[in-house]
Amino acid sequence: MAKPPEQVSGGRPRRRSPSWLDLRRTTRGLQAMFYGGLASLISLAITFWTLPQISSDGRMPILRLVVILAAIGLVVRWILAGIAILIGSVGVLVGGLLSQFGVVYLGVTLDPGVTLHGGPEALLLVSIVMSSVSALVGWLAYAGSDDAYMSEVMRGVRRSARRAQAAPKTGLLIVQLDGLSAPLLNWMVLAGNLPNLGGWIRDGSHSMVEWYTGVPATTPASQAGILHGGSGQIPAFRWYEKESGRVMVTNRARDAAEIEARMSTGRGLLADGGASISNNWSGDAPVSLLVFSSAALPTGRSRGYVRFFTSPQGAARGLVLCVAEMIKELHQARRQRRRNLIPRVKRGGSYIFLRAISNVLLRDLNVSLITEQLVKGTPVIYTDFVDYDEVAHHAGPTRPESLQTLEGLDRVLGALKRIIDTLPHSYEIVVLSDHGQSQGATFLQRYGRTLTEVVNDLVDTTKAAVAATGKSEGWGPVNAFLTELSVRRTVAGTVTRKALHGKAAHGEVELGPKDCEPPVAADEQMVVTASGNLALLYLATTPGRVPLEEIELLHPRLIPGLATHPGVGFVVVDSLAEGPVAIGRAGVHVLRSGRVEGIDPLTAYGELAAAALLRQAEMPHNGDIVVVSRLDDYTHEVAAFEELVGCHGGIGGWQTDAVLVHPRRWVVDEPPVGSDAVHALLVSWLETLGQRNDEPAASESLAERVATSSDANVEA
Repeated sequence: MAKPPEQVSGGRPRRRSPSWLDLRRTTRGLQAMFYGGLASLISLAITFWTLPQISSDGRMPILRLVVILAAIGLVVRWILAGIAILIGSVGVLVGGLLSQFGVVYLGVTLDPGVTLHGGPEALLLVSIVMSSVSALVGWLAYAGSDDAYMSEVMRGVRRSARRAQAAPKTGLLIVQLDGLSAPLLNWMVLAGNLPNLGGWIRDGSHSMVEWYTGVPATTPASQAGILHGGSGQIPAFRWYEKESGRVMVTNRARDAAEIEARMSTGRGLLADGGASISNNWSGDAPVSLLVFSSAALPTGRSRGYVRFFTSPQGAARGLVLCVAEMIKELHQARRQRRRNLIPRVKRGGSYIFLRAISNVLLRDLNVSLITEQLVKGTPVIYTDFVDYDEVAHHAGPTRPESLQTLEGLDRVLGALKRIIDTLPHSYEIVVLSDHGQSQGATFLQRYGRTLTEVVNDLVDTTKAAVAATGKSEGWGPVNAFLTELSVRRTVAGTVTRKALHGKAAHGEVELGPKDCEPPVAADEQMVVTASGNLALLYLATTPGRVPLEEIELLHPRLIPGLATHPGVGFVVVDSLAEGPVAIGRAGVHVLRSGRVEGIDPLTAYGELAAAALLRQAEMPHNGDIVVVSRLDDYTHEVAAFEELVGCHGGIGGWQTDAVLVHPRRWVVDEPPVGSDAVHALLVSWLETLGQRNDEPAASESLAERVATSSDANVEA
């Protein structure tokens, strides 16, 4: 995958021929110009035909207007790119969209053969309609294809590559395909559905190895291990902390910043000049973009934003494709209902919007941000694509729409490989996942009641339990993006802060359902947090970890009632006599000693289950009682405590079966167990490439950055 060392060491880069001598590239450029002009012409014709507010003296003014719009558009793009350096590159989000209306405004005003009928509102209406129709027609004609966007990206890469100095050492690009299980990837490769990733495995350049996530099988825990070697700080996707009396949610910016400050040593995976893009944690990278833990912190300017939002195939294409993705989701959900596909969940509401944003806008933005770092020669880059995970939660891990998302991500991998091949310096590519997904009808669907309602019937309390669950992780990336935008001291930042004023508490944007982070009063007696088919129960008014013996005195029906419920596989609770024990309907497994009484409740969950559950039981802030759902004997389906047909966070099924695809020359002797082990592997590979410094670089800690940001927010 990497270029030979002699191509990247010392010598002057090979002289490249002028781009106009490359017939294929010239043809592609002319083709793009032709389709762009055709799209403009069609959109203008439709606008003149449908709107009485605008008319022309004949056909020539329309043709002349096409040329005027193209010329003005080119100038505006140059101006916008320059302004972005001054006002902050994220500001081009607003500027890029508004400029498309401004271009139409100026073009219509300058063309003497075009007449407007009405006041300023007529010009505004014409600008909006013409820009919208142009974006739609352009997408239908050409710009909607992946080839169009990648052609635009590649043109920028080639221009930059001619000026770039070759990095002296081979870098490492690590791409995380969120939620992809090893068994599913193996099947997709055998089926030939992933020509790029599968091709690397087939031709022997890369090897594929399965690794075991342990509990919890969730993105924040796995990334904490992979990026920081600190997965032991995270017992679930969300949990309750008795000391502070609040629910911690790992994809909420302020909570993520606090959690990273607890686990960061300053020597994370990306500490030596790396870049973290669209992740939960920074990995101690100097450059963090769309990262939850640093979303509310001031960040540097990025030309990747400029390239994306000023590109004709960037924001405009993204918005049109978002609408198309929403329509596709409505069709696919209706198809599931008509076919009576089981299991399934309701696919509507905010998820339609989230799927469009994650599968279109954020995916393309990620590619632009990664490209910027590749061109710079950043030593190590880690990025997360959440597309598959988001769709699989609602459609099912092996359903056609989920597999189509994987095929789209495979095209992204192929594009990144082409970008690397164009650059004068070299990169190795590692592809991994953070967990898998398990399918199944939910706990509520199976039994008509939520786990919290079952707990309420079994406890002797005067108040109902507080439930902290979630319907989607997808709000995390969207909120991180909007939060980054809002903290900018730019026009775009000001507009975003004002527009989302009611949704921007503590300096961070918080959109999405509130059932995942409910307020917990001081006198609450029970708190139930759910993460997939894993639930943590807290006796909120009893300090510390409450042992089994005390729970039996306070709530004698609780443990037996949960352990024998048909939707529960087992519960884990701390015993004064023998430490953590897993209790099932017909037996007990003592986690430390391995002693089993009766029928082992962990047998169906795999031979590594006991060790994984013991490790999770000893984490700080773990629940007084840990509940894991049933695992169906034949289908290996689970019963999520959230309304998701595909879930992860606990144990059972494919959710703990993650995957690592790496260059074959790096031998992996044993499949890694736990994300901390994956971290150690990646660090060793960076050392092999010479990209790991012995001495830590002096830099501001995350805690100091959080404090500085908080002071700035107070002043603002």
